Amino acid sequence: MSTKVTTLDKTLKKELDGFREKVAADAEKVIFESFPQKILDLQKLIDSTSQTTSPFNSSHAPHFTDTTVYPPHTAASSEPEAKKRKLDSGDGVNGVTPSNDISHAKHPGKMVSNKHTIGLHEQLKRECEVLAELCDKVKLWINLSMPKIEDGDNFGVQIQEDVLSEIHRSQESAYNLRDAARQDYLTRAKICSKIMKYPHVEDYALALKEHDEKQLYIARQNLHDLRSIYAVITDMLHKNIEKIRTPKGNNASTMY
Repeated sequence: MSTKVTTLDKTLKKELDGFREKVAADAEKVIFESFPQKILDLQKLIDSTSQTTSPFNSSHAPHFTDTTVYPPHTAASSEPEAKKRKLDSGDGVNGVTPSNDISHAKHPGKMVSNKHTIGLHEQLKRECEVLAELCDKVKLWINLSMPKIEDGDNFGVQIQEDVLSEIHRSQESAYNLRDAARQDYLTRAKICSKIMKYPHVEDYALALKEHDEKQLYIARQNLHDLRSIYAVITDMLHKNIEKIRTPKGNNASTMY
């Protein structure tokens, strides 16, 4: 008795082929349009940092660090009694108790964040997210372009794997650069807590100013890093595009 061989439905196969074609078209557009344009855009942004009008210029550092410890907000005392009783009962939004109650805080003062560096972080986070998304499109295309596993003539496949490794490293770099904001806020919060606890120690205030100035410098360096990441992966993709497209072709050529 013969075993029935299961095959892919013709309609489904046609849709999958269409999906593969779209993935390939999107990846090629990224490689030959998006990546080169990002290199130029970031280089233009880097060149502009030497001008005082650029938010990345170091001249902004002294103007946005506020080391003042402000008195606690007292508006809560004027809230209606019914609302105060509701908050005191422990019922918050979605059943979660509000965590911003400072009535029992040891140092209830308030320090403001650096709004300038927040803006820089938001801009860099968007750039990192764009890089990761573009890399995903190219990675998917290369993975779908890999031939079936078999012996011999695997030079092109090795090139595909090397390119995938480089793209993966680029994505990891984007994730790490995106995390710079969180690291900044945590470190800054620790310095601010020291200022609130020891307002008479001037060095803590100086440390906060130095920290914010360093963040401005790091933000500029992150622009250089992003530009370099785009330049490296674009160069590698362009040099090896034929082997990436047809990994089982003539293997007489070298990778670089």
